[in-house]
Amino acid sequence: MNEEHGRIFREAWIAGVKAHYPGEPKPGYISPWEDTPEWEREAASAVYGQVTDFLTVSGGSASRLTREQKGRFVSLCWIAQIYQHIPDPKPSYVTDWSEQPEWQRETNCEVFEAIERQA
Repeated sequence: MNEEHGRIFREAWIAGVKAHYPGEPKPGYISPWEDTPEWEREAASAVYGQVTDFLTVSGGSASRLTREQKGRFVSLCWIAQIYQHIPDPKPSYVTDWSEQPEWQRETNCEVFEAIERQA
């Protein structure tokens, strides 16, 4: 696990939640890295790596994706991590992009863009 990469993911997630969540977000949505469960830290680091790998193998062309496409990629990578770490996840943990609330979709877009800026 690359902790620095996981932190970048987490900070982007928290910033997105604070910007887009309607009302007061659940504490777990915005808890700092130190208070994030180990599996979530590992998942954040893994998704960061998947985004940077995607940018690399596309020769940088993935940066031309639409904002929504970028968010969809993060969402799918995260769902795969949920399945890896949670044997029987709640359906709400693995909701498809089209069924996710607007705040979550916007946050996933911002996560991709934050990773892209770092890469």
